[in-house]
Amino acid sequence: MIKRGVMLVVAFVVALPGVARADDPFETRVYATREGLIGEVTANGHRIASEDLFAALPSRLGLAGRDQGNRTVRVCTTARCVFVPVWDVGPWNTKDDYWNANRQMWRDLPRGKPAAEAAYVDGYNRGRDEFGRTVSNPAGIDLADRAFRDGLLLRDNAWVRVAFLWTAPGPRGSVATDGSPLLVRDKPSRAGAVVGFAAGAAQLPISCQIRGEHITGDAGATDLWDRVAPGKYVSHAFVTTAAGFTAPSCTPAP
Repeated sequence: MIKRGVMLVVAFVVALPGVARADDPFETRVYATREGLIGEVTANGHRIASEDLFAALPSRLGLAGRDQGNRTVRVCTTARCVFVPVWDVGPWNTKDDYWNANRQMWRDLPRGKPAAEAAYVDGYNRGRDEFGRTVSNPAGIDLADRAFRDGLLLRDNAWVRVAFLWTAPGPRGSVATDGSPLLVRDKPSRAGAVVGFAAGAAQLPISCQIRGEHITGDAGATDLWDRVAPGKYVSHAFVTTAAGFTAPSCTPAP
């Protein structure tokens, strides 16, 4: 929908904070807006509800199947993250896969810069989108209401960091809940502060696992917790993985 308007062993190499590794997903800073449009239907056939957790990107190349998480993004502010599948197309454009090195359109723009941002900030394409409309904000991602409001605690449009999780290999799992969001915490325990949400069916990167509070969930009972971003954990009791899945231990705990 177009919006209106394996254990990893590293020898003698230190991963510096803020320095991307070759196997990290592509990540960039973009302007996020709230989708709204309650009651309308997304590009993959989902009818939008106020409690939804999903994102929209301006190209069908980023679109997941209906109720699926094969295209999931991690969207973060300085304090919180949401992991949400991409279920809609927008904002502004429909062929702007700005996360790809070889873009469908506007190939003279740098990777990671949405065409709407370039139009709004730099006057690119005479300040217009692919349909000739004047671009009135630099949005590169739309977020469903609950992801925007409760997941990231945003009250207004904002700049965020977006990682396109399917652009990298690596261990991952799928959120298995009754449809409720999986809480992301800052430590492997329910005593940890909630620092975001992971939507049902979202596919999560699992960089390592650590033992913590024993939890019984929809995927089983375990004391294993998955680290899905620096300082951010989810209980593996709500995550399904492929047969033979293994992940390194978080030692020391990051």
